[in-house]
This record gives sequence, C-alpha cells and structure tokens, in this order.
Amino acid sequence: MSDGETVRSAAAGTAPERVAGAPALPREALEIAAGYAFAGPALDLGALLWDGACLSDAQIRVPLPMLNRHGLVAGATGTGKTKTLQLIAEQLSAQGVPVFLADIKGDVSGISVPGEPGARVQERAGEVGQEWTPAGCPAEFYALGGLGHGIPVRATVTSFGPVLLSKVLQLNRTQEQSLGLIFHYADQKGLELVDLKDLRAVVAFLTSDEGKRELKGIGGLSTATAGVILRSLTAFEAQGMSPFFGEPEFDTSELTRLAPDGRGVVSVLELPAVQDRPQLFSTFLMWMLADLFHDLPEVGDADRPKLVFFFDEAHLLFSDASKAFLDSITQTVRLIRSKGVGVFFVTQTPKDVPADVLAQLGNRVQHALRAFTPDDQKALKATVKTFPDSPYDLEEVLTGLGTGEAVVTVLSEKGAPTPVAATRLRAPRSLMGPVEADALDRAVRESPSYGRYAQAVDRESAYEKLTAAEAAEAEPASSSRQRSGTGTRSGTPSASGAGTDDGRSGGRSRPEEPKEEPSMVEQVVGSGLFKSLARSVGTQIGREITRSVFGTARRRR
Repeated sequence: MSDGETVRSAAAGTAPERVAGAPALPREALEIAAGYAFAGPALDLGALLWDGACLSDAQIRVPLPMLNRHGLVAGATGTGKTKTLQLIAEQLSAQGVPVFLADIKGDVSGISVPGEPGARVQERAGEVGQEWTPAGCPAEFYALGGLGHGIPVRATVTSFGPVLLSKVLQLNRTQEQSLGLIFHYADQKGLELVDLKDLRAVVAFLTSDEGKRELKGIGGLSTATAGVILRSLTAFEAQGMSPFFGEPEFDTSELTRLAPDGRGVVSVLELPAVQDRPQLFSTFLMWMLADLFHDLPEVGDADRPKLVFFFDEAHLLFSDASKAFLDSITQTVRLIRSKGVGVFFVTQTPKDVPADVLAQLGNRVQHALRAFTPDDQKALKATVKTFPDSPYDLEEVLTGLGTGEAVVTVLSEKGAPTPVAATRLRAPRSLMGPVEADALDRAVRESPSYGRYAQAVDRESAYEKLTAAEAAEAEPASSSRQRSGTGTRSGTPSASGAGTDDGRSGGRSRPEEPKEEPSMVEQVVGSGLFKSLARSVGTQIGREITRSVFGTARRRR
C-alpha cells in the first residue's frame, strides 16, 4: 500500500498500516497528512513533525495550481526563510513556472548552480524521505540601476507614477496628491518624464515666476507644496538615486520567460549594493508587480501560475505607507491572481503585513519565532491567532522549531485550508550560498538581455523640450529688444544705451511700447515648437497615458 493509500485509509477510519517497513503513523498525524494527499501536481515541502519525531511517510505538499493564491513565508532571522524560498523556487522552475526572487543579502545566486553534496544534506534528505540529487536552475541576474552584479533595471519616472514615487520621496498625503497633479500636467502637455531631471524641470518651471499661472490651472497646487516636492527631488538625487530612473526601461515581461528546455527562468534581483536604501528597493519591487498587473492578460484559474513573485523584506514596503499606497497594494494583490501571478510576502511576523493583505495569503510557511521580550510574546500570540485550529500547542511549537523547520498550512486543490502541520523542510538541490562574483558577472554579460539594458540612454524628454522651448522663444525676443534699442542698422549701440540690455526689462523700450512681455508659460505654450510638440504627442507617447491603481503608466512596447 502506498503512502497516499495509507493516508486515505486512515481518513476513512480504517486502522493505520505499516508503509515500506516504517512504523504505523499515529492517527492524529495521519489525519493531518490526509489533508496533503493531493492527486494533481504539487511541490514537496517536507515531512510532518509529530510528538518530536519526523515522519517521512507523511509528506507535506502544496498544490501547483494554488500557488497563484498568494502566500506568506515568515520567521525570525536565521530560521531558514531564504532556503525555503530556494526550495520552492527550484521546484516551480522544474515544473515550468518562472520565478522572481529579490536577493537582499546576496546569498540566493547559488540557485543557478547544482548544490554540493555533504553529510548534513544527506542527513536532512534521509530524515524527510527526499531523494536528493544536485541541480541548478536557469537564472537571470538583475541589479537596480546597474548597481551591483546584474543586468540594469530602470524605470521611467512616468511609468513609476506619483504614488510609488511619493513613497520613496517620503511625501505626506497632501504632497502625494500634489505630485499626482504635476504628473497629470506633464501628461496633458506631452512632457515625458523619463528621468529625475525631467520631473525636476517640470516642477521647477511650475514654481518659477513664469509658471505660477499654470499652477492655478491644475487643481490648486500651491507654490509652497510644489517647492517642498522640488526640494525632496533635489535631495533624492543628491543621495545617488538618479541611476534607477531612465531608459531603456526594464520590460517586466522578461520575468515570465521559459528556458529552451521548458523550465521556468528564475529571475534574481541582486540588492546587496542598495540594501541601505530599503524605501527605494521595496517600492521598486512593487513597481514591477504593478507593471505586470498593468500588462498581463486575464487567465483565470490556470493549471499552473504564469509567475510566482517573492517579495522579500515585505515589512519595508508597508512601513510608513500612505493609505492610498496600502489600498493600491491590497487591490493589486487581490486582482493579480486572475493574471496568473502568485505573490509571496517574506517577512518576520504576519503582523508586518496589513490585515487586508494578509487575508488574501492562502499559503503559509511560518518559521520559528522568538519570545524574549513582551513585544515578542505579543507578536507570537498574534501569529497563533492567524492559523486555523489545530491539535498543536502552536505557541510552544513556534518557539521550539529548529532551523529549516516551519508550521505550514496551504490551500487544498478545492481551495480549502489544509490542517496545520509542523514540518521539517527538504534541502534545496541547488547551491545554498552565493556564487563567485566573477562567475556571476560572466553569467550577466553572456545573457541575451544584457545588450538591451546595459547602456543608459538619455533621449529628448521634458527637460530637453522645456529648455529648447525657452531658448527658441528667448532668441526672437532678444533680437526684438536689440532692434528696438539700436540707433543704426549696423547694430552700433545708440546714445540711449540699448546695448546694455540686461534681458529683464526688454531693453530700454520706447514709451509708445508699454506692452507687457509674455510670461514663460505663454512663450512655451504659444511657441511653434510647443505646438509641434503637442501635435506629436500621439507619435511620441504612442497612446493616451493610462494609469493603473498605483498611478503607474506603460507605453506601448
């Protein structure tokens, strides 16, 4: 009789039997294991822990079609969360599902090469009933703005959008709304915001004397608030953030690729070089997810996910987030499942994730928690309350789990929660550690995508257009002032001193010409260059800009 037959027999009320010479499983353990006896394709997580013993005949699994129902991997530092991600990712890849991983500490790159056999690996494999053989995964390595080992990942300011940018600029709600108005103004005027200097140029224009009239026409944006945004942008650039914004912009459909042999490509975003900028990289991860949501078609409930996206250090995303930002995350997580994308948040405790988001995470892998302080104890009790009822004393179990052990509950093939199972997890088959920097750089340079994104491009956009429009209008205005104050056709300055024109008063104009000089806005908007720009918006932007729940935008690829 097979393990599955033994589990089904126990669930039907018959006596437990011995399996392949193993002792009969306790009835409680069989009832738990029965909840994981799936008929369809599934990922193997490990073996059941019961009463201090690891029961290799009671396998804990998660159905492959349920991976787009999202999940949570949580636990204290050093409890094995990263290895759990690696274990799940390599099995997804083997079953033809692409995976995205954010590598905060630089120790996930080993997923691309086979693991190294050793006594500890063989011991773990024997305990959990795993036939362990080394195997690597097809992988691509990326780096934000090209800082670090990886293909550069950039976003244009326009596609990043005002909500996400407000998060990294740490703007308050009023300032966030004002930044949205500025984006709307740039959209309407056909001023493409490719990099930070483009946005700074638009804000500087609106806060200048010439631009104050425009401020009144875009929803009551105050000069003071615009000034705060401008200062925040300047400080942001001073911190070295410019490389992350620009072109060529990363096409997030790259994350859904399959290798020639049908395995899913594991995309690893290397973040050690920017781990001191948590607000930036956590928000960039959300931009990637929002961009996927914006572009992917509806697929409904498929037999396997189109992509599984692991969101590491998730608490950084939610920390100090505005209500609009949190609402957008909740909506994106709720809706992206129908696009075939599963999202796993990785953090220390479930309380790091807002309740509305946590309620949507059907698959849970909870590693050990500490209870050294009153706050720790409070977090422990809160975590226990998020699990279904179980025969375990979860407070005791969660504080007693070893490295590579976790409490698991997932969604069954019918979408119902499985019984809570303390689990000793399997060992990853790929290398549990980083690859050498030289080997990583070589893999990056050999990637077909490297040439597409390696070199930054600074094409004409808002900054260049505003500068050109100002110069185009300033030149004839200057010539007109020179002619009105020149005494001879040869251009020799007359006795009136017209040659000392300082550019502010229009020279020493004649009394019969009291006309006020046009404002900068009137010059720019009324210029032939600007009108030509407005007519070409359709070809330059490709379509009317539409923004997702995060205010992100995507041009036609």
